[in-house]
Amino acid sequence: MFENKFLDFFSRIHFTSVPILFVPITGYFIYRSAILFEVAWLMVAGLVFAGYFFWTLMEYCIHRYFFHKEFTTILGKKIHYIAHGIHHDYPNDSLRLVMPPAINLSLAFIFYWFFYALFRNDGLTAGFFAGFVFGYMVYDLMHYASHFYNFKNSWFQKVKRSHLLHHYRAPNSGYGLSTIFWDRVFGTTHPDTARVEVPSSK
Repeated sequence: MFENKFLDFFSRIHFTSVPILFVPITGYFIYRSAILFEVAWLMVAGLVFAGYFFWTLMEYCIHRYFFHKEFTTILGKKIHYIAHGIHHDYPNDSLRLVMPPAINLSLAFIFYWFFYALFRNDGLTAGFFAGFVFGYMVYDLMHYASHFYNFKNSWFQKVKRSHLLHHYRAPNSGYGLSTIFWDRVFGTTHPDTARVEVPSSK
């Protein structure tokens, strides 16, 4: 993808980097909310759920309005290709299915301070952020699994089918990666729900 071999090397990342980084981060911010700042456990649970739910909306909006935006400038087209276009060209490249740590950790830092600006409270921010980054982790792992695994769970099958249809038949629908809830809300579910068979390494 990059002429510079150094940049190209660091654009490739194994999917296990996501749980390795974000399971401890999720746990730490739950601990920070409940133990360090003594937020009630029921409130922490509500914050985590709210953060997770907010992530699913962000996931849908980013995929629909940024990853599938038609850029007109050379720089815009290049950034878009690096961020998402290459995945549509090579959907079964297993090393370019999750974000490199330099990108996802930087974005996590920005979102944390955005949430703090909203809540103005360390404990509430930590609980909400924990749910948000957990949602991101689910998204990346679900995205990887949709391309390389075939779990029999009916929920997984619906999400996988939606995503593969997005790739191979209807790219302007099926924007949800970890849930199809927002596609239903905004009317972007796939018109064709037939099973799609695609090459897989698994």
